Amino acid sequence: AARAHGAFEEGRHGWRALKGEVAPCPDPWELDYRAMVEATRDYVRKAGFSKALLGLSGGVDSAAVACIAVDALGPENVRCVMMPSEYTSGQSQEDASAVAAALGIRLDTVPIAAPVEATVRALAPLFEGREPDITEENIQSRLRGVILMALSNKFGEMLLTTGNKSEAAVGYATIYGDMAGGYNPVKDLYKTRVFETCRWRNANHRPWMMGPARSVIPPVVIEKPPTAELREGQKDSDSLPEYAELDVILAALIDDERPVADVVRLGFDREVVEQVEQLLYRAEYKRFQSAPGVRLTERSFWLDRRYPIINRWRDPS
Repeated sequence: AARAHGAFEEGRHGWRALKGEVAPCPDPWELDYRAMVEATRDYVRKAGFSKALLGLSGGVDSAAVACIAVDALGPENVRCVMMPSEYTSGQSQEDASAVAAALGIRLDTVPIAAPVEATVRALAPLFEGREPDITEENIQSRLRGVILMALSNKFGEMLLTTGNKSEAAVGYATIYGDMAGGYNPVKDLYKTRVFETCRWRNANHRPWMMGPARSVIPPVVIEKPPTAELREGQKDSDSLPEYAELDVILAALIDDERPVADVVRLGFDREVVEQVEQLLYRAEYKRFQSAPGVRLTERSFWLDRRYPIINRWRDPS
């Protein structure tokens, strides 16, 4: 707890504080959420912008960033864009609409199936004889980046990116695609903390928030399996350990700076830990080109954890 206000009285032995109202200290979830809101507001305004936009996919990360942006700038100053492809589910489109409606913000829809098809067709002569792979998946993400940056240029709105710390750690993001933008409010927030932050915001409202005083993120958005929806039936867990496991490994490797052997002793499979460590090192070049964001931990990327962009060394453990 802390003194909300108070007075001092001078006596023979100097000054002493008089009894006053004692205000409760905010919990860690509120402290982090307010840091993200205040930092976003401060950065956007000091950069010369009054409005922001972001891609709203129907997933939890973009919902969290939309909520932070609204609490920072007000619903009238936030634009969201849904860019469905042939792999975007109807559920995702419904969820994006529900988030936008709950926050009271504008939601534009720009389908990308035709631009993706045109791009793939233009590249077909060069790709002849090669099977479709992650290249075609990333074309979708990069076309979304082009659309969002075009809107940013045309309307003078800062583009916010939505990648969390877990994805940034292992490189589960498309450089020059969903990483494109000017600021990332959730850059230092692990995926599991994104879930909990959304639950906290649904249950709490404070006078410093400019968004609605109600639950703003539907439970289905928080509970459904995370997916990039860049191919049929895709889930994040197809490429990564479950986030509940991944985040513990990442926190040990990054925040605690523990070697692989120590992390294995926590009960994790060595092969999994070594794979995560390798992804962490390999993604350094992506993080170096990522948008800035608020610092919430003592080992935030860019500000605290500074490693060579390219390296050939590995933890000797």
